[in-house]
Amino acid sequence: MNEMVTIPREEYDRLRAAAEDLADLQSYDRAKAALAAGAEELIPGDYANRLLDGESPLRVYRNLRGLTQAALAEKAGVNRVTVAEIETGRKQGSIATLRAMAGVLDVTLDDLTE
Repeated sequence: MNEMVTIPREEYDRLRAAAEDLADLQSYDRAKAALAAGAEELIPGDYANRLLDGESPLRVYRNLRGLTQAALAEKAGVNRVTVAEIETGRKQGSIATLRAMAGVLDVTLDDLTE
């Protein structure tokens, strides 16, 4: 059952554009629903730009949450020096350490490692 339909190129282009618009609207609706459900959050532009510029995600999210290195370290049960070394790139940090800090910052482990 390989049926074929021939339509003018103009109609094909119009249908294709409409399908792309529909896909964009569906993506928008999913994003709005995730925000409303609390599954996603909006990050202010200056913080997003810091991440895009390659700044340490740990530092950016710590600043976004209004925490000092000492406060984050205490809440995550790690040493403040460890936080500083991870932020400056001197150490990578263990999975357990990063997971503890991600939990305090309410982000995913991937958010801190990408």
